[in-house]
Amino acid sequence: MTDSTEPTATTATEVPDAYGSGQPDVTPDDRIRLLDLRESPLSADEVLAAIADPRAGGFCLFVGAVRDHDEGRSVTELGYEAHPLALRELRAVAEEVVAAHPVCGLAAVHRIGDLAIGEAAVVVGVSAPHRDAAFAAARMLIDDLKARVPLWKHQRFTDGDAEWVGA
Repeated sequence: MTDSTEPTATTATEVPDAYGSGQPDVTPDDRIRLLDLRESPLSADEVLAAIADPRAGGFCLFVGAVRDHDEGRSVTELGYEAHPLALRELRAVAEEVVAAHPVCGLAAVHRIGDLAIGEAAVVVGVSAPHRDAAFAAARMLIDDLKARVPLWKHQRFTDGDAEWVGA
């Protein structure tokens, strides 16, 4: 029996009203532990905790941060915006990853809003029985997230110029 004061693992994530219904995003696949788009800072520890699993022998975590340059230009800051269906597409990507790899746990969180240089923009994590599977699944997760999830980056440069990436 579980003490009701102890946190319990959940497969639901709150969908912010700007990105969906505001209702929990529930999946029947308990390997997908955390999917979120948020304005608050990201935590690698949160992702690692979400993918914890006693069956896992390999854990792979990727953190993407805001860098101070892009294609030879100095970046001062950037902002991310998400399409209202971005979380739904992130869910589809996650489902494809767990279908393709022997994943124990999967989590992906991406920032939206304005970020400073050095801040984490995305954190993804995967646990699997062995390291090769964890690496392969994490690589597929971040690559497909970047390619398919409708998130747009607005970069601002030291020369006063700005550009949208991925729009």
